[in-house]
Amino acid sequence: MADRVYHVLFLCAGNSARSLLAESALRRLGGDRFVAHSAGSHPTGRPHPLALGLLRELGDDVAPLRSKSWDEFSGPDAPALDFVFTVCDSARGETCPVWSGAPVIAHWGADDPAAASGDELQQLEVFRRVHHELETRIRGFLALPLEALDAATLKQRLDALGQAAAPGTT
Repeated sequence: MADRVYHVLFLCAGNSARSLLAESALRRLGGDRFVAHSAGSHPTGRPHPLALGLLRELGDDVAPLRSKSWDEFSGPDAPALDFVFTVCDSARGETCPVWSGAPVIAHWGADDPAAASGDELQQLEVFRRVHHELETRIRGFLALPLEALDAATLKQRLDALGQAAAPGTT
């Protein structure tokens, strides 16, 4: 069971910022045990430039990141998902497609950095804060003994991670 690879999907409406930040963080932190994906219910079709800039600054490979529809993860050729995290309230409230794999679903709502106002530096600070919040939750997720928890306990723990604010973000 320790060699198991988990497929994780991060969802938001536009798939231009939050879900891409989370996907990239899990790619970097999850090693070979996790395959990170992201998608949107109404994708913008392009990643937000500030999201890509921040991820490059952090040393993440942005080449695999693209804004795509959640439909890519609901068809017969879609990967079997183990976890689905909604990272925005609008995606949480939508009727999701049927996911292959019967994943554990949790909500990790975060502010939309793409909607941040102010000059570019102020907007970038919002991107940094949201990235930090999502990365903190992902680190908590990675620390869970996934193989040892039943589905109900796992769902409880994932929901608790979604309710906790990252240190320094309150």
